Amino acid sequence: MALLSTPADRFSDVPNYDYDPDFVSVGEPDMAFVDVEGDGEETFLCLHGEPTWGFLYRKMIPRLRDRGRVVVPDFVGFGRSDKYDAVDEYTYDRHAGWLARFVEELDLTGVTLVCQDWGSILGLPLAVSDQPARFDRIVAMNALLTDGETDLPAVWHQFKDMVVEADDLDVARVIDTGCANDLTEAAADAYRAPFHSEASKAGAAAWPPMVPREPGDNGIEAHRQLAADLADYGKPFFALFSDADPITEAFRDRFRDLVPTATDQPDVWVEGGGHFLQEDAGGACADHIVDFVDRT
Repeated sequence: MALLSTPADRFSDVPNYDYDPDFVSVGEPDMAFVDVEGDGEETFLCLHGEPTWGFLYRKMIPRLRDRGRVVVPDFVGFGRSDKYDAVDEYTYDRHAGWLARFVEELDLTGVTLVCQDWGSILGLPLAVSDQPARFDRIVAMNALLTDGETDLPAVWHQFKDMVVEADDLDVARVIDTGCANDLTEAAADAYRAPFHSEASKAGAAAWPPMVPREPGDNGIEAHRQLAADLADYGKPFFALFSDADPITEAFRDRFRDLVPTATDQPDVWVEGGGHFLQEDAGGACADHIVDFVDRT
């Protein structure tokens, strides 16, 4: 087992994401993040999913910073964060611990959580069950509640198999497949940038089969506790889903039915967005989130 760091020059041509990274130790690995100061008092914590990195939020940061500070980390194994070269170095509990340590090291408070895909799988238990005092509100974007009560669709299993069985995983192709619009060549290169070798893709290969689905899976008890806590959740909660994501669409009504405050928010679908709605419709998403903050 080795801990890898992607050479900085891999990120020299990344478009529209010219924020200098900071780094924080979360144990053995370091997590990279951008910390963008804004004009208001809010703090947004934006969490990406599989197999992306903070670059996914580049279209949203300019609008969110109108209301305050925007913190966008790269999970361990992704972006500019350290990466293990072996799949078995990644577990749900380790990722959850790394994220908790990150939030504690930055001492984030008064947070609006913005999370999608694996960002929701890890971020929602932290914000609702584990450290709720740090979070003021939640935006669940194409999010999942993996307590075993809602089946993942066949298209997700096809996606998982594509990632796990790939001899040479092309992360940009994976992302492009999950978008409603074609990636530009520059964006595709930016999504490939963090993975400078096949070994560096271990984290991306680890996440799909790690999604809790059945009793005994690592993380499923955390999500069962999350479901119980969401049923009593009293802070503002916005389920912001796109209109063209077959992977997560069933979870949207699950959240709106489960969380008491979810139906206080508009019953909207983000138009023209696939699974990676930040990529397809980042500006619209950011507008919805700013309006949500202003309402609450």
